[in-house]
Amino acid sequence: MIDLKEYDFWFLTGSQDLYGQETLDQVAEDSKKMVAAMGADPVMPCNLVWKPTLLTPQTIRKTIEEANADDRCAGIVCWMHTFSPAKMWIPGLKELKKPLLQLNTQFNEKIPYSTMDMDFMNLNQSAHGDREFGHITSRMDLPRKVVVGHWEQARTRKRIADWMRVAAAVADGKKLTVMRLGDNMREVAVTDGDKVEAMIKFGWSVPYYGIGDLVAYMDKVTEKEIDDLFAVYEKEYEIVWGDDKEFTRAHIREQAKIELGLRAMMKDVGASALCTNFQDLHGMKQLPGLAIQRLLADGYGFGAEGDWKTSAMVRTFKVMTAGLVKDGMGNAFMEDYTYNLEENNGLNLGSHMLEVDPQVAVSKPRIEVHPLGIGGKEDPARLVFTASKGEAVVAAVVDLGNRFRCVVNEIEVVEPPEEFPKLPVARMLWRPEPNLETSAETWILAGGGHHTAFSNIISTEMIRDWCEMVGIECVVIDKNTTVPQFRNELRWNCGYFN
Repeated sequence: MIDLKEYDFWFLTGSQDLYGQETLDQVAEDSKKMVAAMGADPVMPCNLVWKPTLLTPQTIRKTIEEANADDRCAGIVCWMHTFSPAKMWIPGLKELKKPLLQLNTQFNEKIPYSTMDMDFMNLNQSAHGDREFGHITSRMDLPRKVVVGHWEQARTRKRIADWMRVAAAVADGKKLTVMRLGDNMREVAVTDGDKVEAMIKFGWSVPYYGIGDLVAYMDKVTEKEIDDLFAVYEKEYEIVWGDDKEFTRAHIREQAKIELGLRAMMKDVGASALCTNFQDLHGMKQLPGLAIQRLLADGYGFGAEGDWKTSAMVRTFKVMTAGLVKDGMGNAFMEDYTYNLEENNGLNLGSHMLEVDPQVAVSKPRIEVHPLGIGGKEDPARLVFTASKGEAVVAAVVDLGNRFRCVVNEIEVVEPPEEFPKLPVARMLWRPEPNLETSAETWILAGGGHHTAFSNIISTEMIRDWCEMVGIECVVIDKNTTVPQFRNELRWNCGYFN
């Protein structure tokens, strides 16, 4: 569903016309080789596009304006091969509307001590050419990423690739539609928010659709379509039939009907994410469970109880990680449920009623039918599994009224010490950094919600980059966090963002 190759990143090389044509020809040849080699590396998720060397204010501005106007262009990468006087970049950078990465590298990896002459020095000036460029981007207070390292090294390419993924997610967000079925859960604060400001800030559109609109799509689903999808369920999952096989079959088939209806409706709406509300199920037999889990696995975003912000964030994570999901590595909609408060063994159990993404399952998920105990509808079918263990992050975007804040916690998912024989939902148990007490206290001080986007692929650096690109506050809770330091960070951020 998500193809990052639809996005281009323009590689802009800076120089000036004082060096003579021979030097400029070498600049062009070097940058072409770099772009060709980096672009051919499988780690690069998007297309890296070479552009002619920029020598004047006029060509710089024209190129950046063209990048702004190109829907395929998700960002620009700038490199100063020689010295490129930065005042000539001002007119173009003032117009820049796309994410910017400054690559501080040089064509050669090592200093050629025995052969180095002034011609070499004039050609290879990134050590001070990039500082000139860095000065003007700092003076103009431009959001940007700086990556330092040789362009052939794996770490340098991986950092560029991760940044590309983030910029692609920002581009996706500018055209993202979150299909909102019903409204926010009644009287709940943190899942609500300013949808107009979200569209201004992120590009997220969150239009309302009545649950009756979905029911109308479900009514068009044929028995043959349900049969075919049920066969897929039997192939991909283990079905727990229980004592009444026909009862189980009927309830699973109802989820298939919901899934088919949702897919058709989202295609017509042009939505890549959705949110539902168990308080608004008029005309439906079940709350969507298995249906939502399968949509999540295909790259859609989701938030429960009308939580459109988390839905959009889950979709953002899925764009960032397109092509990297495998063997329990993925992203999920998540909710903090209950604590283990043993001394020196603080743990957080994450789960949700029905809608956790099977991408993160440690083994083949099971389809089970159980009562829900909320919503007043029939027993819904859902995928039940335990999540893979390992390092991960959870993140929540919250609306503080005058700005958005992204709260991030680095965590370690652990293997549960015991089974959950009476908990018929997907779940994960994690140890938050630096410990449960500090994590929970600082999360609460930051106003973080109980719904999060979970990922065991995305790094904290990628989330910081995303926040930088969209211009919102980011606070991170990690192994070095202390409550006094975190309180001060919130106060400093308040002064900056207000």
